[in-house]
Amino acid sequence: MRILLLTDWNTNRGGAERYIVSLRDGLRARGDQAMLVSCGARSVDTAPSDARVYGSDFPPAQAFLQIVNPVAGSSIRRHVKAFKPDVAVVSQFAYHLSSSALNALSGIPHVITTMDYKSICPLGTRVLHDGTVCTQKAGVSCRDNNCVGFAHWMRDVPRYNLIRKGVSRASRVLCPTDWMVRQLGQQGIDAHSLPLGVESPSQRFAHKPAPHPKFVYSGRLSAEKGVTLLVRAFAKFVTDVPHASLTLVGDGPLRQTLERSIERLDLARSVTVTGWVSPARVDEELSDAWALIAPSIWAEPFGLAVVEAIMRGVPVVASNRGGFAENVNAGVTGLLVEPGDEAALIHGLRRIASRSVFASGSIDPADVAGARERFSLDAHIDRMRSVLVQVVQSARASA
Repeated sequence: MRILLLTDWNTNRGGAERYIVSLRDGLRARGDQAMLVSCGARSVDTAPSDARVYGSDFPPAQAFLQIVNPVAGSSIRRHVKAFKPDVAVVSQFAYHLSSSALNALSGIPHVITTMDYKSICPLGTRVLHDGTVCTQKAGVSCRDNNCVGFAHWMRDVPRYNLIRKGVSRASRVLCPTDWMVRQLGQQGIDAHSLPLGVESPSQRFAHKPAPHPKFVYSGRLSAEKGVTLLVRAFAKFVTDVPHASLTLVGDGPLRQTLERSIERLDLARSVTVTGWVSPARVDEELSDAWALIAPSIWAEPFGLAVVEAIMRGVPVVASNRGGFAENVNAGVTGLLVEPGDEAALIHGLRRIASRSVFASGSIDPADVAGARERFSLDAHIDRMRSVLVQVVQSARASA
């Protein structure tokens, strides 16, 4: 098959970007001709894509381009004409590509994979000011709940109308969890669940917990991830367990604020912020971790960091919401705590540190093997390819 892959390429170089590259490479390994076209701003210059189209992080430009990105649409039409794909996969489009990417695929059967909330929420988090999960459609409710200002709302009215129309024309909409299927269903979008494929650790990886409790956070340093809560909770926890440490792996808008908090709370000896690092470096941090901590306030659509940790034998302490609740087997692969509950998070840290759970410091090997089988990247690519074959056959049958 000739498969065109389209995606936004965001500046945090996160799991969604790694996934789409792995999908392209996996399809090529199976004999398909796969072309990856990315759209974004700064980081797209180094993106391992085959072609790129225009996108911008400049707010005034985004205000228009997120409604319609005509440059991206025109570029994609040229790529379609030259590459002649049998089918297309649109990964992320609501940040840079806009619905123009979907319109440019007119006449081409295509699948949309939804790995975040941006296509149904202007904030991208589905979290209201009081911390509860929003269940309303993007539109008037966004203004009434004070999630966006009037001007932002006026811009988003046509934007979300175009997104809904574009998504409705897709051959298939896929989500990484049943949670996301339900969220999209509440917005009138019919979707199907297909768990993401996650890279297994290298054969050299070995989990050997450090002599003293070491906790790792891996992900974007932003408000919805609960990292501010984590630092605050750790400051209280470490008074009872002074030899414990916490490594914050990642970067994001809260980095400087967190670093100031670490200094103010006298945590410089206990808490380290690494900034963005390579996946290999993340594995190094996990190799001697007692647990991965994932205290997200929002409902993670999938929770890649948690699944990666479980597949490496590292127990997790995660929020009992969204993809985390679906992918963590409480008491077996990790602990689940109420999101935003500082006392519950501290209790989880203490249980790990005291070895009252996961006495060996690792997840049982049989459960690790089960996770690796469930989230096998190779198996996922095979399932995705099967979907694409069905979409192509259906389109040809109805032609």
